[in-house]
Amino acid sequence: MPNTVDLSIEGMTCASCVGRVEGRLNGVDGVTAQVNLATERARVTYPDGVTPAELVAEIGKAGYQASVVEAASVRRSEPAPATAPTTPLRTRLLVSAALSAPVILLAMVPALQFTYWQWLSLVLAAPVVVWGGYPFHRATFINLRHGAATMDTLITVGTLSSFGWSLYALFFGMAGMTGMQHSFEFTISRGDASGNIYLEVSAGVVTFLLLGRYLEEKSKKRAGSALHALLDLGAKDVTVVRESPTNPGNLMAATRTEQSIPIEDLTVGDLFVVRPGEKVATDGIVVDGQAAVDLSMITGESVPIEVGPGDEVVGATVAHGGRLLVRATQVGEGTRLAQMAKLVEDAQLGKSDIQRLADRVAAVFVPAVIVLALATFVVWIATGSPVEAGFTAMVAVLIIACPCALGLATPVALLVGTGRGAQLGILIKGPEALEQTRRVDTILLDKTGTLTSGRMSLGQVTATGDADTALRYAAALESASEHPIARAIVAAAAAAPGAHGTALPDVSGFRATAGLGVSGTVEGHAVIVGRPSLFPGPLDPRLIAAIDASTGTAVVVGWGDEARAVLDIADTVRPEAPAALAELVSLGLTPILLTGDNARTAGQVAAAVGIEQVFSAMLPEDKVATIRRLQSEGRVVAMVGDGVNDAAALAQADLGIALATGTDVAIEASDVTIVRDHLGTVPDAIRLSRRTLRVIKGNLFWAFAYNLAALPLAAFGLLNPMIAGAAMAFSSLFVVLNSLRLNSFR
Repeated sequence: MPNTVDLSIEGMTCASCVGRVEGRLNGVDGVTAQVNLATERARVTYPDGVTPAELVAEIGKAGYQASVVEAASVRRSEPAPATAPTTPLRTRLLVSAALSAPVILLAMVPALQFTYWQWLSLVLAAPVVVWGGYPFHRATFINLRHGAATMDTLITVGTLSSFGWSLYALFFGMAGMTGMQHSFEFTISRGDASGNIYLEVSAGVVTFLLLGRYLEEKSKKRAGSALHALLDLGAKDVTVVRESPTNPGNLMAATRTEQSIPIEDLTVGDLFVVRPGEKVATDGIVVDGQAAVDLSMITGESVPIEVGPGDEVVGATVAHGGRLLVRATQVGEGTRLAQMAKLVEDAQLGKSDIQRLADRVAAVFVPAVIVLALATFVVWIATGSPVEAGFTAMVAVLIIACPCALGLATPVALLVGTGRGAQLGILIKGPEALEQTRRVDTILLDKTGTLTSGRMSLGQVTATGDADTALRYAAALESASEHPIARAIVAAAAAAPGAHGTALPDVSGFRATAGLGVSGTVEGHAVIVGRPSLFPGPLDPRLIAAIDASTGTAVVVGWGDEARAVLDIADTVRPEAPAALAELVSLGLTPILLTGDNARTAGQVAAAVGIEQVFSAMLPEDKVATIRRLQSEGRVVAMVGDGVNDAAALAQADLGIALATGTDVAIEASDVTIVRDHLGTVPDAIRLSRRTLRVIKGNLFWAFAYNLAALPLAAFGLLNPMIAGAAMAFSSLFVVLNSLRLNSFR
């Protein structure tokens, strides 16, 4: 069985670096690797005969440093990505900017060019080119040592060429003479350039590139903040309860002591305390106490949920109004919080088909540009231009060509989009899901737990006499049961007008008949609650009609051997479902109801939410067959579900969308997980995915268009090397800023 490991990689600067690392890893037998430039991570699948240490060594052979990434739960307290690089990078940027500014001003404003200004420019520019550009030069020479040329190669060749030419002109040409002056121009002069220097080009390009690199690192930190904010939601410490060894089995009677420990020391089975206002330390089952738990940090749901003994609680949620004693059922990577974080991180590690295309283009781009630069130099010389002018045009081509924007177009947008989704309760598992949302034209929805609340409630009450008395008697008998139907009856009786504060009547002679119903004596009457077959005589026609019209389970209530009322107990349609379905239709999707329920119930729910096409009485294999048939007709199908019986359909669909309130197997089989318990988040997920994909396409278009338009201009001498460097840096900045617009998605 293959193994999977995440590796953190240092030193990658462009898409060519990504291709180099992937090529090295994928060259190992049985190894499959995906490398992401924005996250500086690699997801590697490897066979038993290979170790993570060997994978790290392979990356080292490619010229980069790597280390194994620890589990998400362990990394919770670590700083966000790019925090460490940004501080020294900022220092390098600020120093370079301070030194470059006077160099650029002196070159651009002839009035400032005092005697020997060119030598001051050399003193100021030299540390910028050497020390400021060191990250680029270091990467260049590491890659060259391994026979590879990357975007850093273009930067190093361009800046060192312009700096080297300036040194030649100052020491051996006319540029070092007293009173030397030259004016700033946007284009390259074809005349005698022996007295020109390009120190402002070498220093300015390095500074602009450092600015772009710094903003890129900041964008990674900002885009990844949702993941780290998610991890930081968890409690840092927990108060555990240690039971007395004299009576460990009786929680209520045992002597217990409380002790505060770090959350990392908590284990499955430990008892821990949650006081009012505290976070639940980890996933668990309530053993004692009552409280209202605020799930908003996890699900976005603003209404607290009342919990008591036997109820499940989720780590990182907050308890209000009561003290809970909880037994831990999951810790570390097994918790809901850690699983959510892993989903986000997995999505950010993935690659789309578009990004793979961009990587392939970038892999051949650098050699092509170097050939173009040399050709430019040769053509300029062949057409009679001075060597200096041809050399300057070649430098402009090298500088303008660096497609950093191309390498960032997809990963930064994906990083921001999935991070924003996590904030909204939408977990997108990978970039493939983004691409599928663009193509989806049909969306199938399960009924129970998806279009409906999944909780039973009392609907219509049909009675031949006093309906309130029938409901009260039924609730008295059902009050001892935890069955969903029984709980629905009891809740309805408590909510009935005039029932608040009124105790249910006592019951004697209680008896339960499995699968049929319950009976007992209430206020002197022999009451029966259950199926119609429990009653010996024929039912009143009104009650028969009510049973036939039932949308769920028809519960008959009677006494004195006579059926007196029918309680319609059914699952209720989510109140937000009609609006959510209308929005899905507005997005160009055709909704279809796919359910295992009977045709009548399915039809009623479909009518309530605005769905025209219904497939009812569907077994799990029937759902899969239906999806396959629709796909064979040319439809691209999305499936929304929450249950175990939906898992196979979610996996078969082109896009599986699971509600996180459902089962783990359904979530695992899906492409998108909706954390909020609100169906309106489904169209939000579609819109966010499509918008993220549009941003990616926009980034790629402008990155390609920029290079295609700028390279000919540089080759023909229409771009001064300094203008070329500034334009290249701003193209990367454009991609970053365009991607960050996804943070405003609502």
